Amino acid sequence: MTNPLSFEAFMEAYQDMVYTIAVRLLGGEAEAEDIAQEVFLKAYEHYNGLSQSPRAGGWLRTVTRNLCLNYLARYRSRWRFFSEMTSEDEDEDYTARLPVAEPAAGVEFDRWRFLEEAIQKLPASQRVPLVLYHFEEMQYEEIAGRLGVSLSKIKTDIHRGREALYRRLRNREDWPDGR
Repeated sequence: MTNPLSFEAFMEAYQDMVYTIAVRLLGGEAEAEDIAQEVFLKAYEHYNGLSQSPRAGGWLRTVTRNLCLNYLARYRSRWRFFSEMTSEDEDEDYTARLPVAEPAAGVEFDRWRFLEEAIQKLPASQRVPLVLYHFEEMQYEEIAGRLGVSLSKIKTDIHRGREALYRRLRNREDWPDGR
């Protein structure tokens, strides 16, 4: 039997994953940090069971996603208001604020960063369903139920999010070669 990780080592092993999920769903660093802190408080409460579990990562992923969705549901009106506002400085470099995440297998790091940047600039109504579908691997029906909207709205929002991502990435002059 192996010795369990200390809680600090456990937290360090999963902090990037938790933060990345939160920032993708919430679109803001401060909110993502708050959610990550709450996730690790819950993990601390359940640490005896998690410390040696091979499913600890999945548990943390689920808790993070659920806390983010609860946050979005709780603050929906404020969320809509702020998601519709645009930055006064459209040339601002958002890449420095993105979390460090590992690119998917076979994806160049520069391309991964451009994709992350483009996702963060999507309106929340497109970003959240798109992230839940593509990154969290939730089904359309599950997303619709969790967000309390119709299935057709989810399909439309994901389609529009994909189209917006395509336009953003296609129009980038500094997009790495080799589409």
